[in-house]
Amino acid sequence: MKIATWNVNGIRARQTQVQEWVERERPDVVCLQEIKASSDQVPAALCEMEGYWCYWHGGKGYSGVGLHVSKDISPGRPIFSHPSFDYENRIVTIEVAGVTVSSVYVPNGGKDFVAKVRFLEAMAAYAGSSHDAGRTIVLCGDFNVARTDRDVHPKERKPRAIGQLPEERDILERIIGSGLVDLGRALDPDNDGLFTWWAPWRNMRQRNIGWRLDYVLASAPFAERAISCPVQKEVGTSDHAPVVATFSR
Repeated sequence: MKIATWNVNGIRARQTQVQEWVERERPDVVCLQEIKASSDQVPAALCEMEGYWCYWHGGKGYSGVGLHVSKDISPGRPIFSHPSFDYENRIVTIEVAGVTVSSVYVPNGGKDFVAKVRFLEAMAAYAGSSHDAGRTIVLCGDFNVARTDRDVHPKERKPRAIGQLPEERDILERIIGSGLVDLGRALDPDNDGLFTWWAPWRNMRQRNIGWRLDYVLASAPFAERAISCPVQKEVGTSDHAPVVATFSR
């Protein structure tokens, strides 16, 4: 099974890139964030990608997530749903092949840090209750938190910067501590340049001066089947790169 996530920073601006990426990678599940479009604004071609059930959950010009499922793994249209703590179109979930996959876009917290903390706390409760119930889950997307200092380039480390605050990191650790595995770090433990987001100026991406904000967090038994989880740094023109996790069948 292949599960891919990408904060596209505007689906209409990245239409061709997304189509080409999906056609090349053929993920079983595609999680998109920051689509910045309502369903009626999404280009028709993206809703008609061959072999996929498509679901868009967004509003005009802000936030939004998408979740697409291959018809090979789900012959019938699956049920897309939203946990009770969803707001501003930030999370959509699907159960497929015994795994509940979520496309998640955590608020960045710059304008409303309290709302960010509230969302992260709700995510921690969701992960914890899923673990207690014995459900297998995969949380994919842009969490807007760099897990440790190591997940921020030394030139970008700022002790009081939102996205690096101890209180945010503590909640992220509680989420992961609910029986989940951070696949990016687990499968590439010695990479000090493992980043997924770069500020869109001063050639930060080309210089790899970035932050790791995008994650695939999988329940531990399922994570044991993970083969790879690379950051596709060369893909697209979003300020985020895709992350693609592959699991043995």
